[in-house]
Amino acid sequence: MSRIVRNSLSTRSVQIGVGRDEQTGGISFPIYHSATYRHGQSTGYDYTRSGNPTRDILEEALAELEGGARGLAFSSGMAALTSLFLHFSSGDHLLVSEDLYGGTYRVLDQIFAKLGVSTSYVDTTATDAVAAAVTAKTKALLVETPGNPLLGIADIRALGDLCKAAGLLFIVDNTFLTPVLQRPLELGADIVVHSATKYLGGHSDLCAGVLVAKDEALGERLYFLQNSTGAILSPQDCWLLIRSLKTLPLRMQRHSASALQVAHWLQRQPQVDSVYYPGLAEHPGHELSKQQADGFGGMLSFRVAGPELAEQILEKLQLISFAESLGGVESLMTLPAVQTHGDIPEAERQRLGICNSLLRLSVGLEEPDELIADLAQALD
Repeated sequence: MSRIVRNSLSTRSVQIGVGRDEQTGGISFPIYHSATYRHGQSTGYDYTRSGNPTRDILEEALAELEGGARGLAFSSGMAALTSLFLHFSSGDHLLVSEDLYGGTYRVLDQIFAKLGVSTSYVDTTATDAVAAAVTAKTKALLVETPGNPLLGIADIRALGDLCKAAGLLFIVDNTFLTPVLQRPLELGADIVVHSATKYLGGHSDLCAGVLVAKDEALGERLYFLQNSTGAILSPQDCWLLIRSLKTLPLRMQRHSASALQVAHWLQRQPQVDSVYYPGLAEHPGHELSKQQADGFGGMLSFRVAGPELAEQILEKLQLISFAESLGGVESLMTLPAVQTHGDIPEAERQRLGICNSLLRLSVGLEEPDELIADLAQALD
């Protein structure tokens, strides 16, 4: 009998863990809560920080979906990034997207700077600007694309070529698009990062982070850091994330379609000054995004006439929740200048355009017409 090849990402997502529980044949792979294991039985497990059967199923799936050699699951996105930054030494220099999550800025500026790791923030949508910022001490480039919260699009393939020529480790945060829509390792990245709390988890009920390494040697080094520092994802949350990954392709399709509909509607509103969404033809990264991704995702930002109107919108929302985070089935709106990017100095926020009139919307899985109706009454 010929073997069916599971080529599609949708099929591979649904089949995570199926057939792997040899003891019972359970379709849903079980949660192994054991913290320790009996020695002398050669099971491959001794202590759950170093390895857990449920986490192994998840990490194998994450590597497969991203097209990497090794996947690692952490207790949060920041735990994943912190462990990754421990790969570097005092005196090393990092280049990082200027359009990025404020928590990443905080850990670099207030923790790793004290340990001698310096950081420069650069417009990664301009490959020439990145090239000009490389120094003799630069060891890596970290890119968020699409950016957060202004949804800038970096040329992953061009930056990958630049990093290869300069001998830099190339890290791409793929939280916004997920491997369903964008696969940075295929475009030249060495490591992919996720805040799995967001779209990978997708239900606002777990906190998790992910690293996926392109090759085995780098993956083994990252595993050493994960095991040594212990910022692992619990078995319960590993199981929740496995469950969520099974519907990820369907969810991303709906997020993307609804976000485009909402973005077009926002463009037509006189109270809205600008809309930032790569799916709009007017977006400067639209054509590049079409070349390197299979969709535009569910994240958009928009700027209204003033801070007072932004405050009014957040107070009047009924269906959309005024809350931090993103990527869940529920639609969420936030004020980045105060919340997600509050740790970035005000002068830098103003330079980037992250002001008190800018709102970020994570478009969920509700009916888009009903989301639009909520936005209409909030804007009125």
